[in-house]
Amino acid sequence: MTIASFLSQRRRMVLFCAATVVLHGLAIDWAASHLAASATVNASPSVVTAQVRLALPPRVASAPLQEIAPLDAAAKPPAAKTPAKPPVASPAFARPRAPAPVPAQAQAGAAITPVDSAAPAPAIDTADLELALAPEPAAAQGSAAAPAAAPDTATSAPAPAAAEPVPQGGRRYKVELPPSATFDMDVARVDADGTKWTGSAVMTWHTDGSRYRASVEAGVSLLVTRLNLLVLRSEGAIDDHGIAPDKATEKRARRSETATHFNRNGGGNAAGANTISFSASDRSYPLLAGAQDKATVPFQLAGIGRADINQFGGDIDIQVGEDKEAALFRFQLVGEDELNTKMGKLVTWHLTRPPKPGTYSSRLDIWLAPGMQWYPVQIRNTEASGALTTQTVSKITTTGQ
Repeated sequence: MTIASFLSQRRRMVLFCAATVVLHGLAIDWAASHLAASATVNASPSVVTAQVRLALPPRVASAPLQEIAPLDAAAKPPAAKTPAKPPVASPAFARPRAPAPVPAQAQAGAAITPVDSAAPAPAIDTADLELALAPEPAAAQGSAAAPAAAPDTATSAPAPAAAEPVPQGGRRYKVELPPSATFDMDVARVDADGTKWTGSAVMTWHTDGSRYRASVEAGVSLLVTRLNLLVLRSEGAIDDHGIAPDKATEKRARRSETATHFNRNGGGNAAGANTISFSASDRSYPLLAGAQDKATVPFQLAGIGRADINQFGGDIDIQVGEDKEAALFRFQLVGEDELNTKMGKLVTWHLTRPPKPGTYSSRLDIWLAPGMQWYPVQIRNTEASGALTTQTVSKITTTGQ
């Protein structure tokens, strides 16, 4: 081996080692950049669980809540037009003529006089008039004292009927209703004696922008079966005030189904236009703007929140038609709550309708989730006896239109 060949072989060895080092460096650099990129890609999906927290609006004082009187009490005065016949029953005016024959037959006159005193059937008519005007005893007394004043009372009576345009008197709110969805709910009930029940409920909300359907089916589990405690269904239109129910039905366990009708245009209904009537009662109430039923109240509140959260700074007054009557529900913002649900922790706004003596004795609480289309995610009813029923969302499925 010559010196030249030895040096050539050594040079090749050095070049080979250098090439190996360079290739290893390139391989390490490629691997590092590839692993870093994959780590970035894998890490990105986990960053999406933020909850929306909105500043609560400042509190605004509200006027005292007014009562809504049923129309049947005000509808009685128009019926009093028929008792306006007392003046027509002229036996009362015939009495001056009756004494004329009396001198001719004094003894018979004594017999005739009781007949004349019994003849004034107007006394019976007056009693009917007082019954018809029972809501206004002062007017009844006036009619008894002066029969001639009865026509004035009758003519003034239609005034309450003319005031029927009260339907436009409801408080108005901006409303942007949430998209259609189905809600699976867990139901937990604690009776007044401490007995606990568990069950499930399904709440649905479907709208195409002009019409809607809503329903609630709630029940409890009993050993190997399930008992439906409540089924609510509602359908109607969407107008400038939000949800505008046409008809709502309610079916409770071991009870017949009842229906509540929102008569906006009359439609030949005996209760007349702009009234709320019931299959389980003869009463009817004036229909106020924005009136709701039990199934739609949570979604109307959601629409109010979606449209403008500052509306919750004051009390939210909503007329609600139930199975036998209609009343004004006043909802107040309690504050922000964080709920633990099967969907995780949800930031919510807590609204409550406190009991109102003489109208309703239960407390109704509704939790809306601003970060989830303002959907109602928990509903609780606290009865006067202390019994508590809570429905908490476990799954929400958006269904589109």
